[in-house]
Amino acid sequence: MHSVSFGSEQTDFTISNQDQLIEWFTKVAESENRALAELAFVFCSDECLLDINKRFLSHDYYTDVITFDYSESNYTSGDIFISVDRVSDNAKLANQTTENELHRVMVHGLLHLLGYKDKTSAEKSEMTSKEDFYLALRAF
Repeated sequence: MHSVSFGSEQTDFTISNQDQLIEWFTKVAESENRALAELAFVFCSDECLLDINKRFLSHDYYTDVITFDYSESNYTSGDIFISVDRVSDNAKLANQTTENELHRVMVHGLLHLLGYKDKTSAEKSEMTSKEDFYLALRAF
């Protein structure tokens, strides 16, 4: 059995279609031969995520997502913090809907928990391909 939760910090943002998202994340993990254990999405402000970035990663810049991986063996577990401010701005820059950009960032965080990296250009390319593939599998 798995647990997927959605919360917010320093924002009043709430996510809709939670059941569909959980079903989608379960399929993504299964496609990667992994099982979901505990997954927490925390939606926050730019300032909140900047503070997390500084305190835990020693990075002094805004970002859209930070993932903390607690996975063990084939059980995927972690916290995914998402700046709704960055997602909104990035959606406009990419000429995407905010919902589509949010789903991209959410699956990006999950892919990190599934072992994908994005430090090199090759890793970034693979990550983007995986994001596109799984976004196309959404049934909503």
